[in-house]
Amino acid sequence: MPETSTVLPALPAPSAQAERLIELGVHGIAGLSAGELRAFAGSADASADEGTLLAVHPGRAPASALAPLLSRNGKPGFVVTDMSDVDLFAPLDIVALPDAPLYLVTGVDRGDEMANWSPDEALPALTGRDRTPMLLTEGIAWVLQQPEVLERNHCFMTIGSRLRKANSALDARTPALWISNGTGRDGRERRDAPKVGWCWAGNRHTWLGFASGTARSVIPDRSEEG
Repeated sequence: MPETSTVLPALPAPSAQAERLIELGVHGIAGLSAGELRAFAGSADASADEGTLLAVHPGRAPASALAPLLSRNGKPGFVVTDMSDVDLFAPLDIVALPDAPLYLVTGVDRGDEMANWSPDEALPALTGRDRTPMLLTEGIAWVLQQPEVLERNHCFMTIGSRLRKANSALDARTPALWISNGTGRDGRERRDAPKVGWCWAGNRHTWLGFASGTARSVIPDRSEEG
């Protein structure tokens, strides 16, 4: 099995990503000032590479607030109607999420080589390669920075986010990002719009890879160092 998916354009530096988030108003959603976001990103620039994503903690900027900021062909993103509980999808225990409003995800990959795998099959394969699945909010952040990451027949799941039921068992739904065909409850007016939806954990889809990263970390603001 190939180690990575189709080569995608390099992510811009964290400072450039910060400007994109500020332009979209994500700092306000997260309760941060533009200066705080710029300071964090600036401290990360020196150590970041082309696969480093600037992410906002899902507790600060939930998926329901980020999805409408997505855009494709002038059409805003949306969450499917039968996923009104989207913000209850929380990180799996294997995801070491920094206790900070902002953090970095390194080694981001769309997981094209896992297309037509089920989430149940993909999760152990990812962890066996020392990778962790991407969170839904991280996936949205990635598409906000690089809309071209979503392509027809090459979209991705974000199985690091799962919903736990009252008995602590995992809900069978697994979140994903893809492009709407404008059918069913999506509505024709949403054809070609970015879409946050879900698939069953045991089902396979030829057009969905499994997004992942190698690590999550917080870079301190060096401007405060003496």
